[in-house]
Amino acid sequence: MITLTENAVKAVGRFIAGSGKPSSGLRIEVTDGGCSGYSYGLRLEEKQTQDDTVIDCGEVKVFIDPVSLPMLDGMSIDFVDSLEGSGFKFTNPNAAKSCACGSSFSTDGQGGTPKTCS
Repeated sequence: MITLTENAVKAVGRFIAGSGKPSSGLRIEVTDGGCSGYSYGLRLEEKQTQDDTVIDCGEVKVFIDPVSLPMLDGMSIDFVDSLEGSGFKFTNPNAAKSCACGSSFSTDGQGGTPKTCS
């Protein structure tokens, strides 16, 4: 199960409202890259695909593809707004190693292909 904090749900709601496009939820995926091997991908999505797992987080639905789900299971996502900047913070129990930017990770047995974080 993936959870979004109240701050994360509110942030996604603001992004959906401000996008000017129809969106029914937030897609969370794992992509190859980042300095630790895998990166988190977030984007607003108009609709789910047939093989997505859908998690209802109140006013926000989260869509996760079957390849990403095992690497994200148990993860919590928060939205932090501070003097240093704002953004999503990922707490992933499956991450064996994370980079300093917090958006790249690797798991035990699955390292991905490291690339420079942007």
